[in-house]
Amino acid sequence: MRGRGAEGRRGRGFRAPAGLLLLVLSQSMSAQEPVDLATIAKIRDEGLNHSQVLGTFNQLTNVIGPRLTGSSAFRHAANWATALLKSYGLTDVHQEYWPFGRGWELQKLTLEMVEPRYFPLIGYPDAWSPSTKGELLATPVYVGALADSMAVRAKAAQLKGAIVLATQPQPEFITKDRPQPSEHEEPVTIGAPPFLNAKSPLPGRSLAGVMREVGAGVVLRPTQGQDGTLFVTGRRDNPADAAPSIALVAEHYNMIVHALETGALVKLRIQLTTKLTADDTTGANVIAEIPGSDPQLKDEVVLLGAHLDSWHSATGAADNADAAAALIETMRILKTLGLKPKRTIRMALWGGEEEGLLGSKAYVARHYAGDSNSVARQRLAVYLNSDPGTGPIYGWYLEENAQVKPIFDAWLAPLKDLGARRNVMAKIGNTDHLSFTALGLPGFNTLQDYADYDTRTHHTNMDFAERVKPDDLKEQAIVMAVFAWQAAIRAEKLPRSPAATP
Repeated sequence: MRGRGAEGRRGRGFRAPAGLLLLVLSQSMSAQEPVDLATIAKIRDEGLNHSQVLGTFNQLTNVIGPRLTGSSAFRHAANWATALLKSYGLTDVHQEYWPFGRGWELQKLTLEMVEPRYFPLIGYPDAWSPSTKGELLATPVYVGALADSMAVRAKAAQLKGAIVLATQPQPEFITKDRPQPSEHEEPVTIGAPPFLNAKSPLPGRSLAGVMREVGAGVVLRPTQGQDGTLFVTGRRDNPADAAPSIALVAEHYNMIVHALETGALVKLRIQLTTKLTADDTTGANVIAEIPGSDPQLKDEVVLLGAHLDSWHSATGAADNADAAAALIETMRILKTLGLKPKRTIRMALWGGEEEGLLGSKAYVARHYAGDSNSVARQRLAVYLNSDPGTGPIYGWYLEENAQVKPIFDAWLAPLKDLGARRNVMAKIGNTDHLSFTALGLPGFNTLQDYADYDTRTHHTNMDFAERVKPDDLKEQAIVMAVFAWQAAIRAEKLPRSPAATP
């Protein structure tokens, strides 16, 4: 992230008394969407001056660490969050389980160049990669310049048990993040920039298939990151007899290929030890709530969500421990203040988001899909999700629902001095609100900062706690608490998109 920390926002009144601002806003919004400025002032005070979000964030990142779904660390995180939410006095705190598959954990990685000189290499295995068959010490075989898969298969005897360099050198690096929608009145392209994959005779999923077929000892490939940044994910359906696979930082991968091209003797030492676990093949969501108090509205639900899982090469700080910690803090703030929402405010920490929104899809299938859940669909007032990006919540992606915009604009206005900016009409993909909108349910996602997110943080080995600023965590929790409260006390549910058919 760029330097948008506490000092910059304090200069804009980040910690200044908000009474005068709220009074002015109350006058300007009195004829519009009702806004409970008195409660918002209490939420701000609790969230700024008595916050516990930093301790929660530290536990998820620096103590528990990577939270790959199916791993012991994810189970630790889910159990720890469950206990913490119970300690706050929330109601019906529990975990809901759904089928996932094998777990995976990294136990050891040796990655070195030993000829023509000793040099430690930076890399990380793909999740669900099998182990190597002991230590491999050999000259790598470069297949990146071959014409096609037939040419690769023709070298099967040479590739069996070998260290294989699967692609050409990485020709370019990602250097630009996606546009920031909150800075533009006009529409901008939504979503992450396209990947800059190195050329290979085995594009896409054909690489894994052919390497398994020829029995490669381990497969190395570069990624688009620079300055030691490594983009690495994995596939949970990876066969147990697949070729082990490791992503290498591009500069090191390119160095090896170019040295081989000169005819130099290059030798690498690689040993990868991983563990596939099948003793518990379920995924988990963590659920907690503050019950509604209004006899007519208490069965309606304002649902808040963020995913608890992460990839494995860092501690998943910006993706998505910041949002998970802020969501826990949101519920603590509302509970600590003793607020009595008309509707039930429920939170969910999803598992399996990184593997295809699995946790939220399982929850929606159980609680909202089908004829038997038609009443529950009508009772869902709104789903508010926090995921892509980091930094402060600037506003919301409104899923092209024009009826919601003046409502969200009114709710956001009292938070502008904390860093909020504006809501945008655009849709955003690839996150858990899609599980809800697929059924026509009202789901919205936060709009946050993308500075260094696509180039440095998202799904990389650099997603550590330093990517997140403490004041941004506080702001996130306050924004989520304000929107949850306003949705829970509103006379009517939020208007649904005209195209929605719940």
